[in-house]
Amino acid sequence: MNQYEIAVLFDPGLEIDLDKATAKIEKIFKDNGGKLTNTDNWGKRKLAYPIKKQEHAIYVFYTVDLPGETVRKVESAFNITDEIIRFLITKPDLKAIAKAEAAKEEKAKKAAERGESADDAKEDNNEEE
Repeated sequence: MNQYEIAVLFDPGLEIDLDKATAKIEKIFKDNGGKLTNTDNWGKRKLAYPIKKQEHAIYVFYTVDLPGETVRKVESAFNITDEIIRFLITKPDLKAIAKAEAAKEEKAKKAAERGESADDAKEDNNEEE
């Protein structure tokens, strides 16, 4: 199983009944042996350029574990799904993500150390007065 990030742009007319469309997408994942791990709904946003005569779309991002051989099946299912305006399937660089998380933790650790030393310096100044 490989991890994939899938961005789906839904027709803005589905804003009221988006649950039905997302259930259909999740069913496509499950039918192809996938496991949905995360869903992030960004809501209705303006597109950079019109797609299928639409100025807006509903952005939903999925993180899915899928077997590599079924990605083409998912793509073909998305191509014939009327609710989807556009989609993008990418495989995230897990090493880069882990490296970024480690750098973030290191930066937070250094900031905490500076914060403690700054507090210590303030206490020393207060004791001298």
